[in-house]
Amino acid sequence: MTNIYFNRWFSSVYHYIGMIRDNPDGQRFTFYGTHPDPGHLSLQACDHAEQEPVLDGPEYVDYALDFCRRNDIGVFIPRLHMLDIAKEARRFDEIGTKVMVCRDIELLERLMEKDLFYESLAGTDVVPLPEYDVAETAEQFKAAYEELVASGHRVCFKPTNSEGGMGFRIIEGERSEQDKLNDLYGWVSAAVPFEEAYKTLSAVERFPKLMVMELLPDEEVSIDCLADAEGNLIAAIPRRKSSGRIYLLEDKPELLEIASRVAKRCRIPFVYNIQVKYNEGVPKLLEINPRMSGGLYISCLSGVNMPYLAVKSILGQPFEQPVPRFGVKASYLELPVLMK
Repeated sequence: MTNIYFNRWFSSVYHYIGMIRDNPDGQRFTFYGTHPDPGHLSLQACDHAEQEPVLDGPEYVDYALDFCRRNDIGVFIPRLHMLDIAKEARRFDEIGTKVMVCRDIELLERLMEKDLFYESLAGTDVVPLPEYDVAETAEQFKAAYEELVASGHRVCFKPTNSEGGMGFRIIEGERSEQDKLNDLYGWVSAAVPFEEAYKTLSAVERFPKLMVMELLPDEEVSIDCLADAEGNLIAAIPRRKSSGRIYLLEDKPELLEIASRVAKRCRIPFVYNIQVKYNEGVPKLLEINPRMSGGLYISCLSGVNMPYLAVKSILGQPFEQPVPRFGVKASYLELPVLMK
């Protein structure tokens, strides 16, 4: 029996715990979870849950280490404060807890800050990059915007260290009063006029770094990847978002080649996610998340149980090379859950 701990994960971890628990080998695991919200859905899949304190940096690492020690955790799969935990992974080794995290600290720091990772890939053939610049002042923002427009691009921006769509905006022309009224009755638009963004950013001398970049208007693909502890790629599943909630799992050589090149260069262990978006037929990098993605449970409909195989990998248990099933078209529904 192995105890597995997830700290402050997204609600999608509910699926991943189920996939590890219902494994084909009949292995038994006990699941532990912590979250500041004691009613968070992620905790409903756990056998044992605890409300975690709101802490930063070294204090949080001390808390997680104590939690692992108190509960005899065999495998710790962190999301919150992943970088801080990776820096102190040796302390977890000393108490017998295996931490599912990238231990290449320099690489992990670059992955957390998109501009640093882009810089590390510049001039390589690993994956095409969108045209971009980094801004910390309103004048830098204006210069980056004008240069991209002069190159014929539509422009967007996003914080360098955000997750998902947080802070993402598309720079458009002036919005009419009717557009603003429509926002009150429908979905709020991610579009913002340049002058409005520039005025807001000009209110401060310096702001947290923004990536100002070419807008990639075409289809988006997430490539969920499974690797061993040394970062050797085991499987890659391209998951293309179609219309609405529909996803397609596709065997596209150009995307599988990107996954292979990323694996060879970065050696990210266990499970990670490469996000690309197309512009005029070219898949360009958005970001790489060194963790299980929110939509991984869709990719696992390929027949590759990535969460469970990652656990087997970190425990040193051998398994046969999985063969993904492509051509899968899938969607999802809300799942009613009785709260504990």
